[in-house]
Amino acid sequence: MSPRSPEQKAKLKQRVVHELEEYLAVTVFLLFFFGSIVTYRRLILAEYDIAYFEYGWALLKALILGKVILIGELLHLGDRFRDRPLLLSILWKTLAFALLIAAFGILEHAVSALVHHRPLASEFQFTGPEKYELFARIQLEAVGLVPLVAFLELGRVLGEGKLHTLLFRGPAAAQRVDAKT
Repeated sequence: MSPRSPEQKAKLKQRVVHELEEYLAVTVFLLFFFGSIVTYRRLILAEYDIAYFEYGWALLKALILGKVILIGELLHLGDRFRDRPLLLSILWKTLAFALLIAAFGILEHAVSALVHHRPLASEFQFTGPEKYELFARIQLEAVGLVPLVAFLELGRVLGEGKLHTLLFRGPAAAQRVDAKT
């Protein structure tokens, strides 16, 4: 293997920093979203004197799904309508990511069964209230993906770094960046 030039090292460092920033942004969004669900569930269960404190699980889920979503982006998951109206692109990609997250939910249940030495079939017998809770959670997670995917798609359409500049530095800064290019 040949040694890397300083330019290659700088590009690699810039790419790693960019990927970490993107991962952090997606993960923070998901953490607030899942944390909100946990808080809501905690408040409802508190009415029945049931303790519920799953914030650690919300963090772990945000960390894992943040990476899953970025891998989906890397694999161009949901890019079928990327050249169509932005709304269609957002809804299609949201559906694709929701299905990906549902697949990881199934994997999560399978791993849970293995770790806790339960029969795999017992994890997928959704009867009674558990069935409705599962479907409600899937629906919430799919709806919660809409703003995340909208930001990702809007950033793609506007161009690299433009949405970040608009959000954190303002329209004037974004116009200065446009003037330079």
